[in-house]
Amino acid sequence: MGFNCGIVGLPNVGKSTLFNALTQTISAQAANFPFCTIEPNTGRVAVPDERLDKLVEIVKPKNVVPTQLEFVDIAGLVKGASKGEGLGNQFLANIRETDAIIHVLRCFENDNITHVEGSVDPIRDAEIVETELMLADLESLEKRIEQVVKKARGGDKEAITQKAVIEPIIEALKAGKPARTAAPSESQKDEYKQYKMLQLLTSKPVLYVCNVDEESAATGNKFSEAVFKKAADENAKAVIISAEIESEVAQLEDEAEKKEFLETLGLKETGLAKIIKAGYALLGLQTYFTAGPKEVRAWTFLKGYKAPQCAGIIHSDFERGFIRAETISYDDYVKFGGEQACKEAGKIRSEGKEYVVQDGDIMTFLFNV
Repeated sequence: MGFNCGIVGLPNVGKSTLFNALTQTISAQAANFPFCTIEPNTGRVAVPDERLDKLVEIVKPKNVVPTQLEFVDIAGLVKGASKGEGLGNQFLANIRETDAIIHVLRCFENDNITHVEGSVDPIRDAEIVETELMLADLESLEKRIEQVVKKARGGDKEAITQKAVIEPIIEALKAGKPARTAAPSESQKDEYKQYKMLQLLTSKPVLYVCNVDEESAATGNKFSEAVFKKAADENAKAVIISAEIESEVAQLEDEAEKKEFLETLGLKETGLAKIIKAGYALLGLQTYFTAGPKEVRAWTFLKGYKAPQCAGIIHSDFERGFIRAETISYDDYVKFGGEQACKEAGKIRSEGKEYVVQDGDIMTFLFNV
């Protein structure tokens, strides 16, 4: 399952510094994990997960495969992108391809680095980008609605549903609110399906990345506070990082050195790790594990998946011929120290087709094709 996050931001906000730190991390990982590749503006990176490390410690396998996430560096945006200015059309097309948007905002003052708008104001910057996306959405819906209304009048069932979905979104966009604020709930199956098919730019989940100066990396500052409030108001997420620190950390090869360097700055983990984890959560992703002497592996699934769907991520035959899933909770696996000990303690459960897989489950699928 490939999921990707598009990194966007105005010029000079630290977006490229961040992406370069990310690609350096990938280059370092590529020796161990072949999927860590970099194309001109795309990087796949391993998702840090302490649980995987713990399982490796217990099982001591020959091979370890973490789960992964793809990041796309999307060329700089300027005012007027929705009208095709700058790389406008390309910018919008690139965002359309991503599953979530990571929006880098400048939350630091530095006279040596000019700001395109002349002053530091992350809320204004966020709104510049969001306005362009909202204008593009509005334009695409206004082109579509006339035809939909005509069909709906003629009694077309699908058009009636589309009309019910599109009209409130157009109202929200005109009021300066992103499409996700007027989205139908997932329980309204037909409406939600139509909403997803619209592929609106402002329907994508957003993570605001507050790029602060080195001194504010552990605590944040007045700029990042404003961004966190904005995120809370619109059902988005925010994290604090310092791109400057990230580029320094990326150059350290030794893990112990990295840890020591971060500790001196009062940080527990790198900003990149924060972004990767937040991106993962933003997309509603969870992880289950398979563990044996040959390989311990993390698998990505969408929250709410049932056992056969999770089996299908490994191979479609596993889903087609699914019989049951031998399942151990992560806490039990660690507490008892492995599969054999869990078996003796009666902690292996046999789960059937209706079992909703839990984050961290260790699974063995039985199937027959």
